[in-house]
Amino acid sequence: MRTSIATVCLSGTLEEKMLACARAGFDGIEIFEQDLMVSPMSPQEIRALADRLHLTLDLYQPFRDFEGVDEDTLAANLRRAEAKFELMNRLGIDTMLVCSNVGTATIDDDEVAAAQLRRLGETAQRFGIKLAYEALAWGRYVNTYRHAYRIVELADHPAVGTCLDSFHILSRGDDPAAIADLDPARIFFVQLADAPVLALDILSWSRHYRVFPGQGGFDLVGFMTHLVHSGYDGPVSLEIFNDTFRQSNVQRTAVDALRSLLWLQDRTAERLGDTAGRYPMKLASLPPAGAPSGMDFAEILTEDCESVAALLAQLGFTFVGQHRRKPVQLWTQGGARIIINGQRATGTPASISALGFQVASPATSVERSRRLRAAPVPRHSTADEAVLRGVIAPDGTEVFFADATADPAWAAEFGDGAGAGREPASCLVTGIDHVNLAQPWQAFDEAVLFYESALRLSTSPATEVPSPLGLVRSQVMRTDDGAVRLALNLVPQVLDANGHGDARHPYAEHVAFTSNDIVTLARQALEAGMEFLPIPENYYEDLAARFGLDEDLLGTLRSLQLLYDRDGNGAFLHFYTRTVGRLFLEVVQRLDGYDGYGAPNAPVRLASQFEHNRLRAR
Repeated sequence: MRTSIATVCLSGTLEEKMLACARAGFDGIEIFEQDLMVSPMSPQEIRALADRLHLTLDLYQPFRDFEGVDEDTLAANLRRAEAKFELMNRLGIDTMLVCSNVGTATIDDDEVAAAQLRRLGETAQRFGIKLAYEALAWGRYVNTYRHAYRIVELADHPAVGTCLDSFHILSRGDDPAAIADLDPARIFFVQLADAPVLALDILSWSRHYRVFPGQGGFDLVGFMTHLVHSGYDGPVSLEIFNDTFRQSNVQRTAVDALRSLLWLQDRTAERLGDTAGRYPMKLASLPPAGAPSGMDFAEILTEDCESVAALLAQLGFTFVGQHRRKPVQLWTQGGARIIINGQRATGTPASISALGFQVASPATSVERSRRLRAAPVPRHSTADEAVLRGVIAPDGTEVFFADATADPAWAAEFGDGAGAGREPASCLVTGIDHVNLAQPWQAFDEAVLFYESALRLSTSPATEVPSPLGLVRSQVMRTDDGAVRLALNLVPQVLDANGHGDARHPYAEHVAFTSNDIVTLARQALEAGMEFLPIPENYYEDLAARFGLDEDLLGTLRSLQLLYDRDGNGAFLHFYTRTVGRLFLEVVQRLDGYDGYGAPNAPVRLASQFEHNRLRAR
């Protein structure tokens, strides 16, 4: 599949955008008119740069408000178009996007629109130009792809075809199935965009909230399946209007964009199965790595190793030992393994630095991630050490892939091995339930796509949680069986009085452990000196009102700072430790099929942590 991207998707100058697209691995680009207008490069220089970068110039866009007009307006539009065709010849672009009329159309007549497009096609043909007519979702008279295609058929000119745009089709709720029956010779171009499902007017939705495939709520795999069935084999391009992308690093965004197309091709090929080879469009497939079967470890990087170790000890974790040649500790309990890394951590507050996932084939998972443009983790191992293969996630977290085993080979490098026989006979912590990672504002959608495409985690609808600092957007990603659960949180940017980032109020990440007896564990931790996150008395009064809990249970929850939730399946108990650096720990117990995360309690936790940070900063 030929990959392309509109320059409007990216930040920076036109030259910077072209360089980023070439480095990411795109085949071609669309030139957005405004990018050309503000560029100091001449059309000939842009063409020459594209040649040097081995980028095709696939589309010039947009040409607006052409059809459905009176004769005087049409004459002016044809003069305007002829000037653009001359410009396109200098650029070396042979296809122009013509949007359905929004602002100047006065004649609601398909025959008139088709006749006027035919006249435009005749002019374009003299310049060797083709016209891709696109139905804007908010077009005055033409706003569906089938209507635009019908007008193209009526125009019946070899230079007049259609452009299919997934956003304009899916945002209206149109059924894309009919795409499979379109004549591929009349499909001149295809543009893709995903988007979160929002109750918003379509124009605002389009201008600010489009995202790359796999980052929103549209069924783009289904869209692509219909497109492949049609026999189309031209460029498939990204056209994204997004305020965040326009402020983000241009190279990262370009890589993220290409990753989305690689993911989409792979998913579409899977959907097509054995029939994929029957169609002209050849889809790239990724190495068939499955989803992880469990968490291998979580690593915490910190200068203050002892404070993190104290939390683990209070929760009953066993210190296995220090790495034979690095300032790195291993702590275990049940199936949970935590690495505390003090290597090159001077001035680093405690935070999650790496996650290990158990997979069927580490080599295949790494290769899949690398094909998705993830950078490898630079890691040195001596001859007698286990080789851990990993890549770097968008937020900088190192992601490692390991064989699925209860006693990983790398654990033998700590102390006397895996600490066999040193753990208590009955472990109250049984494993890692989930990991919560804070995401920088510019990396959230990128991270969602990375974990979905590289680790094949499923997404659930994002939620927003109020905090004293603003709304926190949370996206849970998990395997189908819940063995691996990640919560990605887009946190509000906190500014101090001078408008700079306020480090006194960092959003903390956490590792959550699962327990088979959280009450006993909480009591033991309390006796060991653990400082729990304080929960207000008002919370417990509300809890009693909502759930009608008996006084004994309510008293236990209150005395141990435990939080509670219940749904139609079961109940959920959990508690939080104090925050160390930018990290805290959580312990949870799921009862009778409860599958959530105690979302109603999240505002309580955020408010209590904010108050703790505020008092500590005084």
